[in-house]
Amino acid sequence: MATKADLGEFLKVRRSRISPQEAGLPATTGRRRTPGLRREEVAMLAGVSIEYYTRLEQGKQSNPSPPVLEAIAEVLRLDEDERGHLFELANAPAVKPNAAARPPQQIRAEVRRLLEIVRPYPAYALGRANDLLAANEAGMRLLPGIEEWPLALRNTARYTFLHPQGKRVYGNWDEVAAATVAHLRAVAGTYPDAPDVVGLVGELVVKSREFATLWERYDVRKRTNGRKCFQHPAVGPMTLSYEVLTVARSEGHRLVVYQAEPGTPDHDAMLLLEMAEVNG
Repeated sequence: MATKADLGEFLKVRRSRISPQEAGLPATTGRRRTPGLRREEVAMLAGVSIEYYTRLEQGKQSNPSPPVLEAIAEVLRLDEDERGHLFELANAPAVKPNAAARPPQQIRAEVRRLLEIVRPYPAYALGRANDLLAANEAGMRLLPGIEEWPLALRNTARYTFLHPQGKRVYGNWDEVAAATVAHLRAVAGTYPDAPDVVGLVGELVVKSREFATLWERYDVRKRTNGRKCFQHPAVGPMTLSYEVLTVARSEGHRLVVYQAEPGTPDHDAMLLLEMAEVNG
């Protein structure tokens, strides 16, 4: 029968095999005393406290929840067999990969059609943790450079804080950043153990000093509407308002539609998005 010591040994061995670069952490100067990730890095990326993760490795923590194990498995890049072994060592109930507290990421065909119906207005569909699930042509071009990321990394919060274009494309970046963090705080309150939410927050806390500072302010506010001032590399400056619509029969999916007053320079610039060639 597996013991808590077996779980701790497995975690130590697996984190020693993941380099900081593979985990997406910034390069550091100086020599590291141990290979792979440090305990505090795994804890941050998994969205749990350092004390909690340390107790897991030391065999002092009982009954870790499936969402916590899911988050740790993602950080350690475990495949399906390794993930199953992790759950067995923790004596946790078996669940299908990525099923614990994670909403379906498929967008219904009717919602995809809505994205096309609102053209030429930019629009996209987001998951509860701001994953970019679908977009019309103008909606994708509204975020220059995000198409260069793999599908799994396309996330508007990650784009705001980590993409090279993020700070350049938003003329009111401070306002957008604060609203993004306040929204994630609200989502984290609704889904406190969701792996996609805690994983994203952990990643951004580690990789972005600005995000970490805003996260500590504990502002809580779901995004329903607002405005963004773009300094777009292809169509120039424009200020667009947006409305956030809840998608029926989904777990936190939202439709975001941008618009501008017809006949204004902002509206003219917005209409150019579908024809624009965006270069990083």
